[in-house]
Amino acid sequence: EEIERETSYPDGKVEKVLKNGSHLIFFPNGTWKKVGSDGKTVTVTFFNGDVKQILPDQTVIYYYADAKTTHTTYSDGLEVLQFSNGQIEKHYPDGKKEITFPDQTIKNLFMDGQEESIFPDGTIVRVQRDGSKTIEFSNGQRELHTSQFKRREYPDGTVKTVYMNGQQETKYVCGRVRIKDKDGNVIMDTKL
Repeated sequence: EEIERETSYPDGKVEKVLKNGSHLIFFPNGTWKKVGSDGKTVTVTFFNGDVKQILPDQTVIYYYADAKTTHTTYSDGLEVLQFSNGQIEKHYPDGKKEITFPDQTIKNLFMDGQEESIFPDGTIVRVQRDGSKTIEFSNGQRELHTSQFKRREYPDGTVKTVYMNGQQETKYVCGRVRIKDKDGNVIMDTKL
């Protein structure tokens, strides 16, 4: 682009004003800045290869050259980080975080301490603040993990519970209940 005027400053900075109204400012350390003709679009290319762009809507896009990571901050407060391995993190103004991993697993971290992970196969894992965990499998089965037991619920209504002491209890939809001790020995079976 054609240069309209060029100014050199005592500190070594050089400013070039282009005919289209853009400004280019070159700093002695190798960093340079371009201010668009609108006066609102600014791009700074740092000596280390990092690039910072400010768009007219005040969106800020910062590219970290060494880490090959882009950090975008939108005017509404949403921040998006894109990593070179394909991971994407969204940090919402309300404190919620959403992480999409390269395998497309999505993890949501909520302000109240709860977590939710959605796996590519449709499995959903929810972790409560107290550490209890609910797992919903794509085949319709569901598990609940607490500090006292692990319980699996099957689509046919069967519920199997394993307690921390190793005892197992299976309740069938027909009303049958079978209890085994920690070694797997049947100690009760109400066959109907």
